[in-house]
Amino acid sequence: MNKQEILSKVDHTLLKQTATWEQIKEICEEGASNHTASVCIPPCFVQRAKEYVQGRVAICTVIGFPNGNMTTPAKVYETEDAVRNGADEIDMVINVGDVKEGNYEKVLAEICAIKKACAGKLLKVIIETCLLTEDEKIRMCEVVTQSGADYIKTSTGFSTGGATFEDVKLMRKHVGENVKVKAAGGISSVEDAVKFIELGADRLGTSRLIPLLKDL
Repeated sequence: MNKQEILSKVDHTLLKQTATWEQIKEICEEGASNHTASVCIPPCFVQRAKEYVQGRVAICTVIGFPNGNMTTPAKVYETEDAVRNGADEIDMVINVGDVKEGNYEKVLAEICAIKKACAGKLLKVIIETCLLTEDEKIRMCEVVTQSGADYIKTSTGFSTGGATFEDVKLMRKHVGENVKVKAAGGISSVEDAVKFIELGADRLGTSRLIPLLKDL
């Protein structure tokens, strides 16, 4: 697998609370010049970033991030606002508490509502695997498949753990054929990135791969 094949699957990410516009511009330039799949940035920067990149790279943003326990109407409004501002891709966080209560119908309804608000833009569903049991992960693979979302995503990177090889294998096994897998959180080497892709990850959420690949 060559360098560009890896980069084409990367959502080049900066979601830290301390992110500044100068740092977001740098992320955008790195994403555009390295032909990454997208740059993933906070919602407050979407409009400026969209104008800044002039179509050179897709703009991804996050909804209900990082905890996911906002109300559904709040997440729907946040999604609509992001789309109005020019977001090309939406990464939403589920309400993990609803999963813990076994309220999968509510989780499904929320994902469907956000998908509708995406107005045709790509939707990735973050299930925060580090907080779920294996059975809950499998059930969420089924829910995401049923929702019609484009991707299931492992992690926010802001909880107790990130992507693991085991979780990507499990997701690839249990999601439907039309659902892709995004591994995110803690991807810190080119070797790990390649392994995630080989296991079935179609996207990688990380801030580290561009600097690492420059050294190859």
